[in-house]
Amino acid sequence: MILRQFVLRIGKLAGSVSVRIKILGIVLGMVILLGVVVIIQTRQALTKTLTGQLENESVSISRDLAARATDPILLNDLLRLQDLLNETIANNPNVRYAFIVDAHGQVIANSFGSGFPNNLLAINAVMPNDHHHTALIQSDEGLIWDTAVPILNEKVGTARVGISDSSLRAALSTLTAQIVLTIVLVSAVGILVAIFLTWILTRPIISLVKATQVVARGDFSQRIQHWANDEIGELSIAFNDMTLELEHTNELRNEREGLRRQLMEKVISTQEDERRRIARELHDSTSQNLTSLMVGLRMMETNCAQCSTAPKAIDLREIAAKTLEEIHELSMRLRPRVLDDLGLEAALEHLILEWQGRYKTPVDVVIQLGERLPDEIETTLFRIVQEALTNIARHAQAHTVSVLVERRADLVRAIVEDDGIGFDINDNHNGQHLGLLGMQERAELLGGILTIEATPEHGTSIYIELPLRRLGAVVPGSLTRGDNEREQG
Repeated sequence: MILRQFVLRIGKLAGSVSVRIKILGIVLGMVILLGVVVIIQTRQALTKTLTGQLENESVSISRDLAARATDPILLNDLLRLQDLLNETIANNPNVRYAFIVDAHGQVIANSFGSGFPNNLLAINAVMPNDHHHTALIQSDEGLIWDTAVPILNEKVGTARVGISDSSLRAALSTLTAQIVLTIVLVSAVGILVAIFLTWILTRPIISLVKATQVVARGDFSQRIQHWANDEIGELSIAFNDMTLELEHTNELRNEREGLRRQLMEKVISTQEDERRRIARELHDSTSQNLTSLMVGLRMMETNCAQCSTAPKAIDLREIAAKTLEEIHELSMRLRPRVLDDLGLEAALEHLILEWQGRYKTPVDVVIQLGERLPDEIETTLFRIVQEALTNIARHAQAHTVSVLVERRADLVRAIVEDDGIGFDINDNHNGQHLGLLGMQERAELLGGILTIEATPEHGTSIYIELPLRRLGAVVPGSLTRGDNEREQG
């Protein structure tokens, strides 16, 4: 379990660094690992070889000293024996000491000028029939190979020589320093090569990442330079093919979206024109006829006060009055004349006043527009507010409603809020969604934004923002106010 967690942690750490660092880490790690292995193996092999050489050198020097010391010992020439020891040390740099022991175990000559060590004599001994005997001694300067060689089978005495391993350690240190220097140089070259390789490998990948980010923002004109015919080159070709297809698809989508917007603008414009025409006919023709009928019924009622038809005339006049009122209301709902004549502010005030009277729900109204807005913006805002109030009346069960419409430097904003039961925006079966979609499409046709915030049991808020255009600007597919009047006239 611990090993698995360690492996997962290492994998997570490796996955958090870039490809360049990974490649550099692999190259540097391999060079260092190879250098450590080479150092260890070389030191072991060299130590074994030099140790054997030192041991053989110790035996050789000891036997040579034993052979050359025989005559001086037999002649009791201690001066010659001392010169022989000094010569042995001078000709062999690795020799640290040499001394001669007689047959009785007494040191008769030694190279220690300051006094012979008391415990050195007992450290090593050789049997009469032995060729030699070597013992390892740990000293302040390292290991010493102490070799004892019998002189004439110890009948004359024993020759002992001590050889230090300082040369071995110096050779190992020199070799190690050379290997480390070689590793540093190889690591530097390896890092430079790795940097060059990572530049070759990661540059197209980085270009691909940047191009992908640009494509994600909607720019499908990005193309990747074809670097080589390897896997990355094939990836760049596939990416270019993908962006080319996306660009073509996006052009088709924009073309279809443009056609759809033109169609929707034309439908809405035609719908508003038709509503305006019908409302005007109802107001100018049908309302006038009903008014004339009411006047005639009133005259008949006055002239025939004692006639039997008088009650019938009264009933007919009341029916005509009610019909006239309904036609007037229908005309206002189709296309209020006040919207064309006095503008959005007056039309909204009239709409809200009539809505309060019908549904007995108080509405807090704040409208700050100043001057008239372009016709298409006034119509869109009026229809959105009208649809929002209709939805509140049908579904919200609200106790209070607030409407805010204000004009800013470069946009006009409207907010419609209620404290009703709210609804779930994600519920596709909710009946309000068709009306909300229509409101959203109207706002988007003018480049605006419509945002809905709704939560069950916490009411609903609708935010509309429309960018302002120059007065007299025409939305494609729509008519100006003057064009509509000329067409209807």
